Amino acid sequence: MTIQWFPGHMAKARRQITEKLKFIDVVIELVDARLPASSRNPMIDEIVSHKPRLLVLNKADMADETMTRKWLQYFEGKGFKAISINAQAGQGMKEIAAASKDLVKEKFDKLIAKGVKPRAVRALIVGIPNVGKSTLINKLAKKNIAKTGDRPGVTTAQQWIKVGKELELLDTPGVLWPKFEDQLVGQRLAATGAIKDSILNLQDVAVYALRFLAEHYPKQLQERFGLEFISEDIVELFDEIGKRRGCLMGGGMIDYDKTAELVLRELRAGKIGRFTFEDPELLEE
Repeated sequence: MTIQWFPGHMAKARRQITEKLKFIDVVIELVDARLPASSRNPMIDEIVSHKPRLLVLNKADMADETMTRKWLQYFEGKGFKAISINAQAGQGMKEIAAASKDLVKEKFDKLIAKGVKPRAVRALIVGIPNVGKSTLINKLAKKNIAKTGDRPGVTTAQQWIKVGKELELLDTPGVLWPKFEDQLVGQRLAATGAIKDSILNLQDVAVYALRFLAEHYPKQLQERFGLEFISEDIVELFDEIGKRRGCLMGGGMIDYDKTAELVLRELRAGKIGRFTFEDPELLEE
């Protein structure tokens, strides 16, 4: 399965980000805590490499806690300031403002020493689609300013948003990149909902997700679908899940499309439990 998705508004967003950088003090890069490496856009490094950056692992409530701690240590070791949050519940909001101020303290201290009046920190929020940027902005601003949705591509324009007196945010549409060099990246992004389902073969995506869960989180998979055991044969696993959840067609045949949609819906909603697709130790290897 080859996955690519690069709508026209994303190319436009890249140009807009480049144009706005001269007004920006710090870049807040939002990633999915369940796939911290795959949900980082390599184009962002090219575009904003010279700006101070705060790496924010969102949806930490849905990720494996042990893995999240490992990822925070990994990013800190690479020279990034990194924190984990749950934007949906508003957890970690104060840390974002504090960390952003800390990243630009030296710059602002120099400006103040020159007699420049203190102002709010201007931050650019970047990230791939469906990583929770709009939800984060609404929580920081304490009102519904940015559009939100559980599908990619909801934000299609840029806007400035004030967060109290200390922070001003520039929201941007989610930006994926033109080509995934590693198709595993595409599969992980597809499984977590960062790519529009309408362009995917959901059976293939569900196969990837089930194989991963069977290997790394078998107990959670068994408990969620009431499985007596996890078959190594993926068709048998599909059959068992479909049968237990009533995903059937005429004559009692398993509806594989319906089963795939069910698995992905429950995976994305966190109903199968907390999981992380990537281990920083394996990434280093």
